[in-house]
Amino acid sequence: MAARLLGDTHALGRRIPQLALGLGLYGASMALMLRSGLGLDPWDVLHQGLQRTLGLSVGAWVTICGALVLLLWIPIRQRPGLGTVANVLVLGAAMDLTLRLVDAPDGLPARIALMAGSIVLNGLATGLYIGARFGPGPRDGLMTGLHRRTGRSLRLIRTGIELTVLAAGFLLGGTAGVGTVAYALAIGPLVQFFLPWCTVPTAGQTSRNG
Repeated sequence: MAARLLGDTHALGRRIPQLALGLGLYGASMALMLRSGLGLDPWDVLHQGLQRTLGLSVGAWVTICGALVLLLWIPIRQRPGLGTVANVLVLGAAMDLTLRLVDAPDGLPARIALMAGSIVLNGLATGLYIGARFGPGPRDGLMTGLHRRTGRSLRLIRTGIELTVLAAGFLLGGTAGVGTVAYALAIGPLVQFFLPWCTVPTAGQTSRNG
């Protein structure tokens, strides 16, 4: 079981701390975007909508939804890695901790700056946790698993999933706005920029470079 979760055991001394840092920063970026009050990414619109409708904290719903999505991996035969499990356990806790420590800023310029900074931080955090090579988070794994099982394009599947959760979250009272659009436009290029810098080489790549 441990071997399945860890997968490649090369450079664990860098990869495990990088995974923890990436997930912690990811949860913090989600909280900062919420504090900006200018709109959330689609999944957090859902999480906030559930919090406003059913109670509990937003971070708790991040954890609950992550676990429920992970159950959807069973019929599509997707296997979790350490990063998958850690994603479920860390993101919500890091988000709730940051929400307790950071208040909403006053004034539109400060809110815009916080929104922009949170999106950039989210891109860096995504590069760090993906670059650690411990497997995708539950939501990304659902996307890639459905792609593998159905043969549909990743773009079509991701768009369908995110539009569905965005609509559900909005109907439940989640905040969608300019931040939602900015996130959708910026996150792909940001991850593409950060990922090469954050990806830990495999043992084969290290030996060839050496």
